Amino acid sequence: MNSSVENSTPSEPVTKNVTLLDHLLELRTRLLHAVLGILLVFCSLAYFAQDIYQYLAQPLLQTMPAGSQMIATDVASPFFAPFKLTIVLSIFISMPYILYQVWSFVAPGLYRNEKRLIAPLMLGSTLLFYSGIAFAYFIVFPVVFAFFTSVAPEGVVIATDISSYLDFVLKLFFAFGAAFEIPVAIILLCWTGVTSPNDLRKKRPYMIVGAFVIGMLLTPPDIISQSMLAIPMLLLFELGIIIASSHHKEDEEEET
Repeated sequence: MNSSVENSTPSEPVTKNVTLLDHLLELRTRLLHAVLGILLVFCSLAYFAQDIYQYLAQPLLQTMPAGSQMIATDVASPFFAPFKLTIVLSIFISMPYILYQVWSFVAPGLYRNEKRLIAPLMLGSTLLFYSGIAFAYFIVFPVVFAFFTSVAPEGVVIATDISSYLDFVLKLFFAFGAAFEIPVAIILLCWTGVTSPNDLRKKRPYMIVGAFVIGMLLTPPDIISQSMLAIPMLLLFELGIIIASSHHKEDEEEET
């Protein structure tokens, strides 16, 4: 009886009445800390902006024909493209600190059992997002760019614009980073009671079709990149079911 009471009340007793204004002030403080964290990382990386872009362009440059090079069709592109990349990279690197600020804001209102699940999910979601970006850069990009350069028509000189290339790779980074969050989404859906592991297993054929449809929408129009996104999504779908099943089993044992 006592354990059920503990799980149904916040882990830390509230010692004073907290008004809406207090919540808003706390939210503002956490947002400012997150922005300052991003700015600090950006200031540390701004000097190396050109080198960072050069590193990002390596998968394309290594597959381009000899004598080919990237171009800048806009006057300000040589400055703004590396600048934009550095801002996005600063957000990516600061993500653990941003999530920590989010956790610090919502943690006082969570129950003990919720804290026990949310904290690993936030850490896991960050690692999965980074894994998706690394998978896209080291595995997908070399294959996709080699395919694109190999099918160029005769007499066509490949000279990719640096801004177009940046937009393309950022789109793939977000696509693969979001796709690698499937296990987290499945765990949350099962934890909140929206669905169950058994129901998800029954919907596996629909997931297979949906994975290739999402791959078609989020990646370039070729079967290689679509498959390289769809197959990891299916594997992560199975991983999410396994983790959700073990957690669901633990909940049933606790209820018993």
